[in-house]
Amino acid sequence: MKLWQKDYHLNEEIEKFTIGNDLETDLLLAPYDVIGSIAHAIMLNKSGLLNDLELEKVNKGLKEIYRKVTSADFRIEEGVEDIHSQVELMLTRVAGESGKKIHTGRSRNDQVLLDIRLYIRDQIFEITRNLDALSRQLIELSEKNKNVFMPGYTHFQAAMRSSFGLWFGAYAECIAEDIELFQSIFLIVNRNPLGSAAGYGSSFPIRRNITTELLGFSSLNVNSIAAQMGRGRTERMLSATLAQTADTLGRMSSEICLYCGQDFGFFTFPEELMTGSSIMPHKNNPDVFELIRGKCNQVKALPNEMLMLATNLPSGYHRDYQQMKERIMWAINTVKSCVRIMNFMLQHIVLNRELDKEKKYRYLFSVELVNEFVNDGMSFRDAYNKVSELIRSGAYKAPENVNYTHEGSIGNLQNDLIMNRLEETRRFFGTQEDQIKMKLSNLAGLKSG
Repeated sequence: MKLWQKDYHLNEEIEKFTIGNDLETDLLLAPYDVIGSIAHAIMLNKSGLLNDLELEKVNKGLKEIYRKVTSADFRIEEGVEDIHSQVELMLTRVAGESGKKIHTGRSRNDQVLLDIRLYIRDQIFEITRNLDALSRQLIELSEKNKNVFMPGYTHFQAAMRSSFGLWFGAYAECIAEDIELFQSIFLIVNRNPLGSAAGYGSSFPIRRNITTELLGFSSLNVNSIAAQMGRGRTERMLSATLAQTADTLGRMSSEICLYCGQDFGFFTFPEELMTGSSIMPHKNNPDVFELIRGKCNQVKALPNEMLMLATNLPSGYHRDYQQMKERIMWAINTVKSCVRIMNFMLQHIVLNRELDKEKKYRYLFSVELVNEFVNDGMSFRDAYNKVSELIRSGAYKAPENVNYTHEGSIGNLQNDLIMNRLEETRRFFGTQEDQIKMKLSNLAGLKSG
């Protein structure tokens, strides 16, 4: 069955090619398609396009279908093109002629737009919850190890004194910023495209504000063409946000791979979390972090892929957009899995707390010696030259006492400011998710929470 089915059969090769992987990806969209259809049916009733008896039949049927599509064994039937066709077919079986009216005032274009928006909205909630947990764990590690010495590097050379607390806190703040990016994309995603139909609206007197309220959207995609142009734009903006998070995770993973090697030895992990070598008995490899790095690099390529898919496309729907659905779902799942495993691994990290005793790091305190001379009245440039000469002559001796006091430094991390940002985004997403869950649960006839 196809929503556009006419009195001829599509060539099998064409059908197979045009459907692609939709039957697999559409399973993830199934609950959202039903929820959107329930809201659409209520709107049709309030707009005078579906009478009360018809609405009762359609609503009862869709709620029954919702329970089926959310079960683990649900599948799209053979010969059915996509989830939209499947839901309408199931509805017609249980609601008869009333079920055939469900597509009044909408197109498959705005239907899939809606499904993807609802899906992405839920995924943002899950991703940001996981990122919040990761950032909080990093802050905990930062506070716990704020006074533990760690070398800081520039140009891959030991440069200045740092601390594990400063290092962990840096990534905590980066992830807090990544969550804020998701907050920005959420505001764009949380607009209702339903009712834009094929991109040019409908001559039916539909009331789009009703579905906006029922589905928990903050507002409409107002212009019907702009709503359709959201297909592709939404995926591109989300892919950029996912790529930024992937960059944070990948960069941290790269450092971990480097720093847990024998040449650095900054930290390690229990043997059961590492892998071995088939030929070298001494090896314990950080494969988890190498895979995170590799997967995240793939995600970072996605924005360009999305941009190229939409290159030179005029307004209106084009089948090219089908390719975006599969890729954005893959990226979402990849980022979620990387965040979860990163969180798990960091729960077991073991730090080397004796790095400050290694002679190779003695020059990391040269800046502190320069600062001592400056505090004694010497100009910075003269102090710099004096310490340079001490190093060249072999007379350099590292200071024993180092004091950092400014905001965001080793001695004054101010992780509470990062925590405040996390609390702010947690409140935002928590409020949004609670409100939306309640509305969608009411639509599906389920208890909220």
